Parts: sequence; structure tokens; C-alpha cells
Amino acid sequence: MTTPALTALIDFSQPQGGAGQRLRCAFGAPLRVLQADAPAQVKPLLEQVQAEAQAGRWCLGYVAYEAAPAFDAALRVHAATGPLAWFAVFDRALDWPLDCELPPGTADTAQRAQEPQPPAKARWGAGPERVAFTRDIEAIQSAIAAGDCYQINHTAQLTGELLQGSALALYAALRRAQPGGYSAWLDACERQLLSVSPELFFDWDGKRLLVRPMKGTAVRGATPEQDQSHADALLASAKERAENVMIVDLIRNDLSRVALPHSVKVPRLFHLEALPTVWQMTSDVTADSRPGTTLADVFTALFPCGSITGAPKVQAMRLIHELEPVPRGAYCGAIGVVQPGGHATFNVAIRTVTAQGQALSCGIGSGITSGATAEGEWQEWRHKRAFLDRASEPFELLETLALADGVLRNESEHLARLQRAANHFGYALDQMALRASLDQLVASHPQGLWRVRLLLDAQGRVQAQAFAMEASPAEVTLALADQPFEAAQSEFVRYKTTRRAHYEAAAAAQPGLFDAILWNGQGELTECTRGNIALQIDGEWLTPALSCGLLDGVGREIELREGRVREAVLRVEDLQRATGLAFLNSLRGWIPARLA
Repeated sequence: MTTPALTALIDFSQPQGGAGQRLRCAFGAPLRVLQADAPAQVKPLLEQVQAEAQAGRWCLGYVAYEAAPAFDAALRVHAATGPLAWFAVFDRALDWPLDCELPPGTADTAQRAQEPQPPAKARWGAGPERVAFTRDIEAIQSAIAAGDCYQINHTAQLTGELLQGSALALYAALRRAQPGGYSAWLDACERQLLSVSPELFFDWDGKRLLVRPMKGTAVRGATPEQDQSHADALLASAKERAENVMIVDLIRNDLSRVALPHSVKVPRLFHLEALPTVWQMTSDVTADSRPGTTLADVFTALFPCGSITGAPKVQAMRLIHELEPVPRGAYCGAIGVVQPGGHATFNVAIRTVTAQGQALSCGIGSGITSGATAEGEWQEWRHKRAFLDRASEPFELLETLALADGVLRNESEHLARLQRAANHFGYALDQMALRASLDQLVASHPQGLWRVRLLLDAQGRVQAQAFAMEASPAEVTLALADQPFEAAQSEFVRYKTTRRAHYEAAAAAQPGLFDAILWNGQGELTECTRGNIALQIDGEWLTPALSCGLLDGVGREIELREGRVREAVLRVEDLQRATGLAFLNSLRGWIPARLA
């Protein structure tokens, strides 16, 4: 028995259900496809979608950002390069596939296991030029100062190329990079949409409407303490709260067009949601819809969502049209499902990739208010694109241990760190398989000194390898890197993985050098490319704080626990006043060092 070719996948949180409830379904060949290519066709299409759902069928699809004039002729957009709206109609939902990295039409699970498909690999461009980005922020600030608007959601398009694997495999990688939320995959004829949006546009059961705008962003911290500090700062930020409440007010006004009198409420304001790379602030706005309200009426009142336009909406979209040179397409539109009976749930199509053959595109944006700075928005833009960077190339979690005469050194600490990384990246870790793999390796290497390379891949497969290891040198020579380490705050620094190109690029290349000492953009020392460092200053051994952007090495952890070193923020200039220098990791232990 074979699985039908897939046209759509939906994995949506159920916002009006219990905690943790999700709608997770697959869909095969559609009964029919509904498509609107002109503004006059959009509302009739939505009416047909509602009729299909009320007749007991499933409808999945999207409404593009450029469909906005279909609901209000005053909303300015670029000419669309694809359908304004597209929906597939299905008579039934299928079970979620066990492995959605598989191409459509593959056979059952047993056969799939024998025919593994290549994971996705993508290459993305650098994005907007910094000078042009700053110029756009300044133009928006001028418009705000002139009273034209008080918030603009400014976006820029990233383009890329799918180098390996299918769009469906890339979607699977994106789901691991950005789990939860309102995720969908649509095979919409000429284009495929890969959405892992964390933002709910609206949920409507025919009576109660819930809108949950997402406004306000902070980067995740390198340590639990720093992470909580960033969350607290976001919650207390007057700028971020103002950005959120402006959109809440806009949506309250939008909802009033279809709401029963006095039913518009804000039951939850300034709620923080933890995503893998950023904290986001959301608020809930609810209303009871008037009798006779249709799906087309709801879109007319709300579309596009104010969180991706700004406010007031008409003026904001006019400025967006002037500043952004290309149409947004499905990005910043809405992707969703209308279930049999008519219950409709749509996301705001952010964190959404469009694939056309091997060509990829993805928009990234943020809300600009009077308190925004070009530097701050540039950094937010970089943090928001991190989910693409995580999904763009397969990687394994990595631990490197010493095996000495049949004993794994610091085994419990390494396995605990591997579990933390698995939790962060959403990798399944089978403890029994891990134990069996290590036991087999130890049994086959009962004597001698070995470097053990322990790997865990995205599918939960464990691999342990042993390589002969020479004794550690009595002393090593380290050199200060000649430029700041741009990746210092990356999750691929905070967690040890096989994605190490950023370290390889910074490694010491001169003969006789053991490693390079890295430092971040604030002039703070971080680590070496293969281990941590310690400096002796005023008779005390100090090691850079995790908040500076470095790996929490097992050797470092043990030295801290035993009191030999203390954490501190160390700067580049501290190297000159240090009376001692050491390289340390679990594999080689503590090695005295000198500065080249």
C-alpha cells in the first residue's frame, strides 16, 4: 500500500483549545483547486471556500499580501507575480507522515527506511545592504516625525537556492528550527510554501474571533540568567510595549467592523513567547462576530494583519509600497485551514519560504517606531533570520571525549551537555541506543588513549567513533585573532555541533600556533576554536563569562565547579596584564599557554 502524493501539511496550534492541542494533518490529491488572479475574484473565492467547508470538506490555502485591495481599494501594493489567493479542497484528512522529509508518493514506512532521502541543503544570500537598510529606517523615522504614521513594518527579501534535497525536506528542517506555532506546507502548483510562522492571524469558530498580534522582539540569552534578563527587559521596554499596543489598538478597531457591540476585548496583553532564537511579545484581542458574518467579511475587516503593515494601515502600506521594491507575495499574507463545518484558522505568513523549483525566497521584517534605531533593527533582522541559517544545512550534535584505558573521561558531564543540545535543537536522544553505542566502543578499545567522537543526527541516530590520540603537549602557543568573531552569540557557538565553518575560518594558520584566541565585537575575550581559556590576573585564574558568547566546555565546567577558576568578563587588553594563560578542554585537560 502506498501513501498518496501530498499536496498539503498542516501543523497548527489550537489557540482556543487546551494547552498543547494541535491540528496536525496531511492531505493528498485535492478534489479541486480554487484560485483568484484578480482582486474581483478574491471575495467570491473565500465565499466558495466557506461553502465547501460547510458542506463537510477541508480547505487549505493562502491569501497573498497583494490581495489587500480586494478588501479595501485604498490599500496600495505592488502588482502580484502569482495568485492573489489559492485554496485546495479535500474530502478527507490523512494521518501526519512519520517522516515528512520523504518526497510525495513514497511507499509505506518499511520501504522508506530502506530508501533514505537526502536532507535539505540551501544557500542564502546576504540580504539587504546595510547602507540601504539604514536609509530606509531614516525615511520611516522622517515619516513618523511628520505625523504620516506611527509605526511601519519594514521588510526585506532574502533569496536563496535549494542545493540538495526537496522542498519538503527543507520544510522538515525549518520545522525543527522553528517548532510549534502555525506551520504549513502547500504544494500550490508553480510554487511551494514552507511556513513555520509563530504568529496567529485569526481563529474563528463561526462565533468567537481571536487575533493574536506579535510585536516586540529580544534575542535569546547565552545563559539561563541572561535569557531571563533579556525577557525581563523586553517586558519592561517602553518602546517594545508601545510597538505592541499600537497594533493592538489597530486590530481592536478592525475587529469592531464584524463584532457585536461592546464585545471587543483584550484579555491578555504583553505575553512573552520563547522561540529558539528570539523572545516575542504577543497580545490577545477577541470579539464575538455578528450573526451572518462570513469568512470574506472577516478578511475584509482584518486583512492584512496590522502587525505586518503598521499603523494607520492605509498610510503604512503606502510607505511600504514606496520603500520595498518587490511584492511580498504569500509572505505577510495569511496561510490557513478551514475545517469541515467552517472553523477557520490562519497564520500571519512570516517565517515563510517560497520555493519555485530550486529558487527560494523569504522575507524578514520588523516594526519601526519613533524609538527604533537603525543598528537595533539591523541586529533584530539578523536574529530573526537565524531560523533559516539553522535549517539551511544538516548538522549533527557533537561531543568529543577522551577514552583512557577503557574509561570515558568526564562521561556524565558530556552526556548531560549532549542532552541540553538535543533539547535546544529538538533532536530525539534515545538513551538506550546511546548507552549501547558507547558500551560497544569502550569494549573494543580497552587499552590506550583515544579521542572519541560522539554524534547525534536530526533523526536521533547515534554514532560513536574512536581515533588514536597523542599525549597533550606540555605548553602551547596561542595567538589573538586579528578580527572580532562575528558568530560569538550564535547558537552554533553556545552548542557544540558539526557546523564549524565559523571556527575553521578563525583558526590560527601560522606554523607553531596551537589555536587562536577569539573575541567578540565588544572587545571581550570568548574562547579558542577548540577549547576554552583562562587568564591569571592579580593572582586569580579567570575564564570568560558565557554571556560573552562561547561554548560551555566540560573542562571549563569542572574547573569552575572545583573552584580553580572564576567567571569574569575579560577584555582583549587584559591579555597584556595577565601573569598566566591556559588552554583547557575535557579532551586534553589544563595546558599552560603563552601568547604569541
